[in-house]
This record gives sequence, C-alpha cells and structure tokens, in this order.
Amino acid sequence: MYQKIFVPVDDSDTSAMALMEACKLAKEFASIVRLVHVVDLAQFGWGGTEFLDATELQKSIKQAGEQVLQQAGDKARELGVEPECRILESWGDKIASVLADDAGAWGADLIVMGTHGLGGLMHLLMGSVAEGLLKVADVPVLLVRYSGEE
Repeated sequence: MYQKIFVPVDDSDTSAMALMEACKLAKEFASIVRLVHVVDLAQFGWGGTEFLDATELQKSIKQAGEQVLQQAGDKARELGVEPECRILESWGDKIASVLADDAGAWGADLIVMGTHGLGGLMHLLMGSVAEGLLKVADVPVLLVRYSGEE
C-alpha cells in the first residue's frame, strides 16, 4: 500500500512517536523510509551576526541537524527498519514547503509527522509546520500527536 514513507524528524518526543508509527507501517508494508531533518540557515546569513562568523555558525547548525538525523536513524534501525537519511536546507523558506517539495521529488506515498496539537493562542502565535504540510502536500499525511504519555 505505502511503498515510500517520508518522515520529518527533530529531537522532540512528538517526532519520536511519529518515527515509531512510521516504522510499524514500514515493517507492515515492506516500505522504504526516508528520514529528513530541516536546518534553517537563513537566520544566520544576515543581520545580527556581524560579530560572529556566519559560516561557522551555519556549519554548527548543520552538524547539530546531522546528529538529530543520526539518532533518528539509529532508533529506526532498533525498530527493524533501515532508513535513508537526508538533511534538507532552508534559506528562509517555509519548512512545510521544503518538506513537501522533497517528499514529492522522492515520490513519497505517505508522510508521517508528529504534531504537538497546540490550540488557541499558542497555535495562533506559533503556527504549525504540520498544518502547513497538510495544506501543501500532494500525498496523504499521517499526523501523530504526542500526549506526554506512552
């Protein structure tokens, strides 16, 4: 049913729950899994960093992203899935669009993503990458909500 499952990851509990669900599906359907982590480098490319080496800062952000991706890949392997892992770079783009573009180019059949399920004022202030992805994705999106309990 789902041959290619696309999973955006970060270092949150919500992301870990989504990864677990994606691995269950991947094992059930013998799917290929792609784990991605987006690093936004634009915030360090201009303004306010005159006193810092922006190139070194961007390198550090990429390294931190690689570490997040490595940890998610290790967890997937523990769960019996050999993932493909990729860092995606954003230069001020909406993260939802970066994710949707890569999922489409890769040929994903399903996107599995965690969501915090924020409501009210917090949602209004912060927005939601998950909500943005729902609006722009061309394939089904499975949102996994983390309640703080396992």
